Amino acid sequence: MTVTDCIKDILTEQITAYSMLQSLLQREKICLINVNHSEIEVCSKEKDTILIRLRLLEDERKRLLKKYSVQKGISGEVNLNMLYQDTGDDSFESMRLQIISLLQNITELNEFNRILIDRSVNLFKNTLGFLDSAGFDTNNIQKVRIISREV
Repeated sequence: MTVTDCIKDILTEQITAYSMLQSLLQREKICLINVNHSEIEVCSKEKDTILIRLRLLEDERKRLLKKYSVQKGISGEVNLNMLYQDTGDDSFESMRLQIISLLQNITELNEFNRILIDRSVNLFKNTLGFLDSAGFDTNNIQKVRIISREV
């Protein structure tokens, strides 16, 4: 198997992982809107797993691109656009564009989810502030919940 074939395999795996991350962020968005705490936690754990996989794939992609540049005697860092131009293989350009599109969508979803989380945190802080100003001891809320569960 040639280095370019290995790079294509890694890119295909990256596209799959980015697609999974995009779907997961869409699911997380719905969970944030519906305030589904347990599912948000599940999404967070799945996100961590996907991100670890993506880091490993990115490291392998960089290693293979470096190996390609050494084999071809190219000085400097090789990117996917240069690889496409050097090989003339249209699949590299197609994969590059797919990755760019996925990353743009992931960035938008991530920003939207961040805004939802920030608003939820602010709502929670405001609610606690209101309860404190109304004379409720918010430090004892946890104790009341524990007692009510035991009864």
